Amino acid sequence: MGDPKFLRRTYDTPKHPWEAGRMAEERKLLAKYGLKNKRELWKAQSILRRFRGQARELQARLRAGESQAQRETALLLARLTRLGVLSEANPTIDDVLALTTEEVLKRRFEWIVLTRGLAPTAFAARQWIVHGHFSINDHRVTRPGYLVPSSEENQITYTPTSPISSDDHAARVALRDRLKVRPVEPTTEAPAPEAGA
Repeated sequence: MGDPKFLRRTYDTPKHPWEAGRMAEERKLLAKYGLKNKRELWKAQSILRRFRGQARELQARLRAGESQAQRETALLLARLTRLGVLSEANPTIDDVLALTTEEVLKRRFEWIVLTRGLAPTAFAARQWIVHGHFSINDHRVTRPGYLVPSSEENQITYTPTSPISSDDHAARVALRDRLKVRPVEPTTEAPAPEAGA
């Protein structure tokens, strides 16, 4: 395991660091999901890579007819379903192989806080989490990168001791106003013909 002072890296960096297309895609994901740096994106990619590698290995072992591989496949699919990455009723190994990095990023604590309407932006959600304004099941969580299981998703609340937990807090009032005023989507229907035409 090694000395605790010298922890191993939990992610893999790109093999070619200066690819313009990949860098542009990474910048889009960083802005969309409010990530601090590319290291957080690489961690999500590494998590997905491990799941997909395990699925490929199990797929080969299932073709060989191993009974242990069937048990391990069921465990992997159950774990991904609990995590909320797979949402289908009867997931298969092919569903694991079809996963994308965004599906892992959507399970991050900061993104779920944003999508539930508890913070105005992804960056604000990240800051409020780090400052301890959110709890899951009465436990304060200060890690924006925490992958929230689907069973805990409905237990996300403001921490009772947080000033933001008050409905009268300025940030909450501004958030409510922002959620009420949504831009109206333009209709694509043709205008009705006039009576005299």
